[in-house]
Amino acid sequence: MVYRQIDTVVGPLLLGGDAQGLSCLEFDGAGEGRQRVAEAPDRAGVLDAVIEELTAYFAGQLRAFTVPVVLAGTPFQQRVWAALQRIPYGTTTSYVALARQIGSPGAMRAVGLANGANPVAIVVPCHRVIGADGSLTGFGGGLRIKRTLLDLEQGRLPLAYV
Repeated sequence: MVYRQIDTVVGPLLLGGDAQGLSCLEFDGAGEGRQRVAEAPDRAGVLDAVIEELTAYFAGQLRAFTVPVVLAGTPFQQRVWAALQRIPYGTTTSYVALARQIGSPGAMRAVGLANGANPVAIVVPCHRVIGADGSLTGFGGGLRIKRTLLDLEQGRLPLAYV
């Protein structure tokens, strides 16, 4: 696994991956001990591609990520994460709607837990899931970052910000 830290408008992001794809995106220097592993070259260029796409995303020029991701999780988590990837840029959905979409209408809390366990936030857009009443709910990067990502996608940030 190769790690790289990048600075973004939402703060530092620690990226981790290998030749298969991106498998980790952590906010605010989380996992700082792993940064030292970043010395290994990214021979497959996966993290270079992730950085390129994240840069375009934060500049408002990318609406869908194409980089490969490696998502290790339970079959239920995999279903939730696949559904997250189908939420269109600039839109939101609720935990209730997401539970219905994956065929488990009573599993809102389990959907929330799977959403929270998403190892590659932003690329797999868990920030697009909000409460049924429209309120912002938990996010691994914090609610300020969630609001920033949603504002970015809805064109509510000044260009100088991004």
